[in-house]
Amino acid sequence: MTPTRIKLDRGRGALGPALELVHTGRAPTRAVLTTELGVTRATAGAVATELQALGLITVDPRPHAASGAQGRPSHRLDIAADGPVVLAVQVHADGYRVALVGLGGRIVATAPACMTVDADPARIIGDAVAAGAELLAATGRRCLGAGLAVPSAVAEPEGTALNPLHVAWPAGARVHDIFRDCLAAAGIGVPGRCGNDVNLAALAEHRHGAGQGSQHLLCVATGHRGVGGALVLDGRLHTGSAGLALEVGHLIVDPAGRACHCGARGCLDVETDPLALLETAGVTPDPALSPLDQARALLGEGHPAEPGTRQAVEQLVDRLGQGLATMVNVLNPDRIILGGLHQSLLAAAPERLRSVVADRSLWGRSGSVPILPCSLGHNSLVGAAELAWQPVLDDPATALAVR
Repeated sequence: MTPTRIKLDRGRGALGPALELVHTGRAPTRAVLTTELGVTRATAGAVATELQALGLITVDPRPHAASGAQGRPSHRLDIAADGPVVLAVQVHADGYRVALVGLGGRIVATAPACMTVDADPARIIGDAVAAGAELLAATGRRCLGAGLAVPSAVAEPEGTALNPLHVAWPAGARVHDIFRDCLAAAGIGVPGRCGNDVNLAALAEHRHGAGQGSQHLLCVATGHRGVGGALVLDGRLHTGSAGLALEVGHLIVDPAGRACHCGARGCLDVETDPLALLETAGVTPDPALSPLDQARALLGEGHPAEPGTRQAVEQLVDRLGQGLATMVNVLNPDRIILGGLHQSLLAAAPERLRSVVADRSLWGRSGSVPILPCSLGHNSLVGAAELAWQPVLDDPATALAVR
């Protein structure tokens, strides 16, 4: 056995961690990869070469010195631009999106968005998968997996949409099985995985967006309707014993408030979502348009001039801040990121929101938590891709050998 082969065998267990470092942008050079893995330069070089041979990354053959840096120049590492992809599908209350996503969270190709959701989950998931199959045929890219984001808590290990309040699906719809069957019917011979849309948005933001570097990340976001939450602890989603954790949309922030789909009143879900903003501002929603798009249009550039809209923003910000303060008291996150309409509310009244959270938190301003907007354009879609990429990140050589 050659010395290079010996080094590679010793470093084979580092293939997954190394790929994740490049995938998340934390190892832009071979020198950084060496440090992060805690291995010798020779082993890091062998690992990078193996990942390049698998078609997953590229290694610049010429070492470069970082701008202004001292020390030995190093080889740059990047995601292979023509490498394999995964199929990502997001179903939301007003339609679906489909994309092919490469490593690094890079969206390679997208299909036109659909703006209707059938009451039969098999029909809309089947349509979305068929659109994905067309993308794969058109691009000729190798597909290694598929991920589905849905607007519902997903019970594990059954993979059922336990209570899809914002789509007309039956409770307990077996979305995992449906997704698997649709992939097979479309001739896409890869495993399918599914999860809650806000959970997957949080995962994407933690790896590629506003949550990078956080150890205890709380994500709260509106969808096109409703509110969801997610917690990422030490790089892993916290989903509870059965995948149902962080249903923060049903924290009560106004006991005399609107009736919620869950049977309570004044839940965050119905007090701070797009429909709540439109209603509070005295705007009748257009049923032909997305409530989220209408709410964002009402806010304009983030500083609404119309008094009724300003008052509506203040009311929703106060309700949102109250809910976030409760979560801070219970979860003690080191960062909060907001998505959907909540991201727009933060832009419209940042100081008011942060003040409400600090005032309502047990720790007060001395224990204030950074509150940031999500930074990825389609984070639930990218998160669905992260779900599909995970087996490859865990064991690249084995995952590619069976595809």
